[in-house]
Amino acid sequence: MKPIEINHIQGLLDQFVNKDIYIHLETTNGAYASHFDDKAYNVGAYIRNANVIYEQAKIVGDGKSYRVGLKTGLGWIYAEGLSDWTMHEEQLLLAGHDREGRLMVALEISEKPFHN
Repeated sequence: MKPIEINHIQGLLDQFVNKDIYIHLETTNGAYASHFDDKAYNVGAYIRNANVIYEQAKIVGDGKSYRVGLKTGLGWIYAEGLSDWTMHEEQLLLAGHDREGRLMVALEISEKPFHN
């Protein structure tokens, strides 16, 4: 994966505007949260192959951490804490990791459904 370059990612996001696409979005602090702090809560969210059309995409950030918002006809999808990206088989993957390299958030966009 490579560090996010805001203008490049904005161009990639724009390539999916007004197309029938599939979203994979997950966020987690992982099961490891409570292993290091017994007062911590394990939290996470996961959605795979949500079929949407977005009419606008926007990436904002401070050079270290980024947020991507996708405006659909009914509302917004967004992921925050993103820092890295890659393209794999025409699927855009944006991810954010903690200081130890563990996944904290992932947003994938594809014109084809993701494999289970």
